[in-house]
Amino acid sequence: MKFISIAFLFMASFASAQTLRVATFNVSMEATNYQQQGEPLDPEKLSKLLQDGQHQQIKNIAEIIQRVRPDIILLNEFDYIAEPEKGVLAFMNNYLDKSQHGQQPISYPYFYIAPVNTGLPTRFDLDNDGKKSRYAGDAQGFGLYEGQYGMVVLSKYPIKNSQVRTLQNFLWKDMPNYKKAIDPKSNSPFYHADEWQVLRLSSKSHWDLPIDVNGKVFHFLAMHPTPPVFDGEEDRNGNRNHDEIRLMADYIDPKRSEYIYDDSGVNGGLKAKTRFVIAGDLNAADQGDKHRPGVIEQLLESHYVFSAFEPVSKGGKQHSEAQYSRSYTAHWGARVDYVLPSKYGVRVLDSGVFWPSSTDPLYRLVESRHASSDHRLVWLDLELK
Repeated sequence: MKFISIAFLFMASFASAQTLRVATFNVSMEATNYQQQGEPLDPEKLSKLLQDGQHQQIKNIAEIIQRVRPDIILLNEFDYIAEPEKGVLAFMNNYLDKSQHGQQPISYPYFYIAPVNTGLPTRFDLDNDGKKSRYAGDAQGFGLYEGQYGMVVLSKYPIKNSQVRTLQNFLWKDMPNYKKAIDPKSNSPFYHADEWQVLRLSSKSHWDLPIDVNGKVFHFLAMHPTPPVFDGEEDRNGNRNHDEIRLMADYIDPKRSEYIYDDSGVNGGLKAKTRFVIAGDLNAADQGDKHRPGVIEQLLESHYVFSAFEPVSKGGKQHSEAQYSRSYTAHWGARVDYVLPSKYGVRVLDSGVFWPSSTDPLYRLVESRHASSDHRLVWLDLELK
């Protein structure tokens, strides 16, 4: 995609206007990230570390957030913990509200958490490995325990909770012209008929959070599609990644969203002329050897999405000789984390990826995947018109 520098656009005439900084960050805050080799799995590991307030990786995550200071942020791979005081509130109280490395604490009076499909048991052998397990590849979404790789949204502005919509339960079979996973050996569907009747599309969930910013409402659309790998020739994860992204592309298009139903049974997606921002680790590269044609383009080329910008960083540019590496958002070499605003009602002012160069003192925050995460925080400054 052609790079268009927009950092200076409209700044002169809108210098006094209030801007909104929106971000997404895959924080790798899930229990297995804190396991030592040979240590038994403890699904409550994150909760314990959040309540302790002393874990360095989590402190680094908090410091990055304190430095970038987003007004609204989606955290991917933050284990779902039903009791907020042991999860998201513990993170805010014991990390974000505490100065990290001399930074000013940051507070978020509003947040949103909800269950996800990862680790949600089924009674089927969904991955066809000959074994039925409650979790892992036989769960609704891959997870070694319920709630692994969950999501959290933190906001300085009120979330209109009564109007929130979630698509956790939407069945894959109910998407028209869905991608079919075919077993190449038998040339038959990879999923058996009874499995297909209950398999959900979203590997985690899809959220629509209306947020009120001083009287102007926009819809914060959050998701985290499955990686299009870790499968076989049937490409079931690749197909699912494509259709999870398509679900959001259809949701923002009033002409294509009639088939969609939310978890309350309400049909349809966004109405025409609605402000929105799509955010998340979409596990879909826009170019390079990890690019799968026709996947992320469902959003980048949507009539409703403004995508004529490219968040970049000095660290990403330094990471690889590839010309497009400056837009990388993951340590393993791809742009996969996105903050994409609507064309309607939103003016983009600036954008960036938090990835300091190796000569920057802040490089300590990203020097290894265990320093903070194997992903980088991506932010976007915008104005609601």
